[in-house]
Amino acid sequence: MRDRTPIFVGLMLFVLAVVSMSMFTVDKRQFAIVRQFGEIKRVIKAPGLNFKIPLIQNVTYFERRILTLDTPEPERFITSEKKNVLVDLFVKWRVADPELYFVSVGGSEARARTRIEQTVNAGLREEFGKRTVHEVVSGQRDDIMERMRVKADTDARKIGVAIVDVRLKRVDLPTEVSESVYRRMEAERKRVANELRSEGAAEAEKIRADADRQREIIVAEAYRGAQEVKGEGDAKAAKIYADAFGKDAEFYSFYRSLQAYRETFADKGDLLVVEPDSDFFKYLRQGGSVGKPRPE
Repeated sequence: MRDRTPIFVGLMLFVLAVVSMSMFTVDKRQFAIVRQFGEIKRVIKAPGLNFKIPLIQNVTYFERRILTLDTPEPERFITSEKKNVLVDLFVKWRVADPELYFVSVGGSEARARTRIEQTVNAGLREEFGKRTVHEVVSGQRDDIMERMRVKADTDARKIGVAIVDVRLKRVDLPTEVSESVYRRMEAERKRVANELRSEGAAEAEKIRADADRQREIIVAEAYRGAQEVKGEGDAKAAKIYADAFGKDAEFYSFYRSLQAYRETFADKGDLLVVEPDSDFFKYLRQGGSVGKPRPE
C-alpha cells in the first residue's frame, strides 16, 4: 500500500495539471477564439469559465473595448482649390467579428490599424478634393466626418472591425499658406476699415452741416424774434413819449434835458465844449423859473 502512494500522488498531480490546462476564463472585456491545429473551433463572446482540449487546442484573446487610432503627425490633403491643408484626426474602432478579424489580419491589432488608416486617408483625400478650404474648416466639417465614418465602417467590416467614429481634431493651413492667407485677410480688413472710416467721415460731415444749418435757422429766428420784441418795445416807448409830449411839451423837454445833463456830467473828468448861450443850457439859465405857472 505504501508503495502505491507516490503513484497515486503523481496521478492526482497529473490529473490536476490536465484539468488546469483544460480550463480558461474569458473576461468581459475580451473575445476568445479556440483553435485546433490552426483551425477555428469556437468563438467565445460571453465572459465566464470555459474548457478546451489541453495540448491540442489553444486560445487567442482579442480586445472587446473601443480602441483609438490617433495619427502621430497631421496629414496633408489638397482641397478643390489646390491648396494644402494639415489635418489632425483620430478614429474610434472595435472588433465586431472575432472570427473574421482573425482570418483577415491574423488577429493583429497593428495590421488592423494600418488597414483602417489607409481607408480613412484615401476617403479623406476624396472628400477634401471636392471642397474648398472654407468648407473643410467650418462649413461642412460635420458632414465630412459622418461620410468618412460610413465609408470607413463599410470597408472595415470586411476585416471584422466596426468604425465607431471619425473625428477631425484640427484642420490648419501650412505655414507658408497661412502667412499669405493672413496677409490677404489683413489687407481685406484694412480695406473694409478704410471704407467704414470714409463712410463715417461723410456721415459726420453731413451731420455737422445739418447741425450748422439748424443753428443758423435757430439764430435767425431768434434774431427775428428779438427784433420784433425790440420793435414792439420801441413802438411802445415812442407812444409813451408821444403821449407825454402831448400832455406837457415843456415838461417833456425839461425832463429830457435833465437826462442829458445826467449822462453828460456823470464823470468829473467829462469835458463839454459849447457856447454859453447854447440851447443845451436853456433850463440852467432859467434858474428857478422852471416849474412856475406860465402867464396867460
